[in-house]
Amino acid sequence: MGEGDHGNRTYADFLRLHELLELQSEERGINSDEMHFIIVHQTFELWFKQVIRELSEARDILGQVPVPEDDIPRAVDHLGRTTEIFRLMANQWTVLETLTPQGFLAFRDGLGTASGFESFQMREFEILLGLENEDRIGGMDPISSFRRMAEGDERGAATLARLEEALSRPSLYESLMNWVERTPIMGSTYGSDGDDGAVRDYVESHLESHRSIGEAASKRASGWGAGDPGKMAARIAASHEGAVSFLMPEGDVSRARAGLLFIESYRELPLLTWPRKLIDAIVELEESMVKWRHAHARMVERIMGRRIGTGGTSGVDYLDATSQYRIFKDLWAV
Repeated sequence: MGEGDHGNRTYADFLRLHELLELQSEERGINSDEMHFIIVHQTFELWFKQVIRELSEARDILGQVPVPEDDIPRAVDHLGRTTEIFRLMANQWTVLETLTPQGFLAFRDGLGTASGFESFQMREFEILLGLENEDRIGGMDPISSFRRMAEGDERGAATLARLEEALSRPSLYESLMNWVERTPIMGSTYGSDGDDGAVRDYVESHLESHRSIGEAASKRASGWGAGDPGKMAARIAASHEGAVSFLMPEGDVSRARAGLLFIESYRELPLLTWPRKLIDAIVELEESMVKWRHAHARMVERIMGRRIGTGGTSGVDYLDATSQYRIFKDLWAV
């Protein structure tokens, strides 16, 4: 179809439906259960493609130095759309739950060792988000299996190159934390003369207030006879030590974490409205992804029980472990 033919383009042409609807392996004479399984997973992969697009846009916006204020709402929009995609995909597992264990076992052997573990798009969006190898189960290398598949296979080699390219670029997490680190704090700008001292003063003032409020709460609770005073004091002291460790790891102020604290503390200021929404959007995104992983595990438990996964993983136990992944830990902790 040429450039001048757009006016005659049909719905099927625009969506390339004829090609799309020929990709479900009907030529093998598959039954409705297997077609159902294929369509659900193909749909996931289409959504993964959109997730990668949206996250890349958000990452590139935050990777600018400086980030134009007018671009932050666009980043929030990209993140919000990604969140809704994960929510939809979490519900999509309920469609797959209509597949009975017997129905799945009828065609499982035909899958061979093929597994969702081999979804290169899922690995790509994990890398794009910033999931580190040391935070993965067993510290696994997410692309080691793709290196093996690339040997003597043109498509496999192209997939490996794509994943290596993703690894070579800054992640959304890195771009976000670099942006947060540059947050002006109490009128002091990143890299300016006296900035280190101004940020330290802000953090130390916050920690002193945190300590005072905790001690006052402990005294009030003791006066009310609410539990063991010693245990209460120990819990509050531990909470304070946690705050110190978070904001001043190894005694040095983390400017990025101080920036997060400043945005959270002064979120009602007009200039911080969109930065606060951006941080909320990322937490909401990660929460939706955790729920999607959890729903995946429950679906597999219902259909497969505790059987070993087709890719040789521990099945449900492996999926449950992935639902513990957290990438934006500092945002959850602030």
